[in-house]
Amino acid sequence: MTVFSTDAAFKNSILILRFFAHLISIIFHPLLMATYMLMIQLLVNPYLFGINNIGEGKKLILVVFASTFFLPFFSIVLMKSLGMIKSFEMKDKQERIGPFISTAVFYLWVFKSLASGTGYPTAFAICILGATAALFIDFLINLFYKVSLHATGAGGLVGMVAVMMWMFSYGNFAIGEAQGETVQVSVNLLLIGAIFIAGLVGSARLILGAHQPKELALGYVVGFFCQIAALKILL
Repeated sequence: MTVFSTDAAFKNSILILRFFAHLISIIFHPLLMATYMLMIQLLVNPYLFGINNIGEGKKLILVVFASTFFLPFFSIVLMKSLGMIKSFEMKDKQERIGPFISTAVFYLWVFKSLASGTGYPTAFAICILGATAALFIDFLINLFYKVSLHATGAGGLVGMVAVMMWMFSYGNFAIGEAQGETVQVSVNLLLIGAIFIAGLVGSARLILGAHQPKELALGYVVGFFCQIAALKILL
């Protein structure tokens, strides 16, 4: 009876752990990272976008969300319905070719729109260029070796925060008021948070058996250094 109870408790723990791993994988889906990058920049320095706070940037967020998440995801749904991919997880690297191409085209279109001047600052154009470059590099790597897109997105998030810190030399930023005083948050804390998220995402992918450590490491490197390269190109 004790052994049965222990086995049941262990299985329940594994199920709970996998549930949270799935949840983390969804919340920090690579296609959502561009939207998160925009939200962070709006939070830290909304004046770059000609507004006073992140609340005034809802339209910007919606446009970026539709362009970098909804449209690419819709194209993947179409591929799934047509039988071009077996599942949304795309565990086989060959299944990823079509989604890679369609997503990269959307991101390239977004970057071209930003480069032509649409009210978005250079700091955000750097984010999109870095994400677009990472997509193309991952596509080439994927032809020979499986790479984690989740890790690429998370690495890009860390790279974006590092680039933003370098560009503007932020020390602190205000997130609101409490008891009549402005609440200041250290940008170093923001970087630590981004690194924590990257680790959380990697752990979730390992728990789900979606990737090997080398595939995660490769994704982190691509995502991070593509943001650095985009900074060097646009500045």
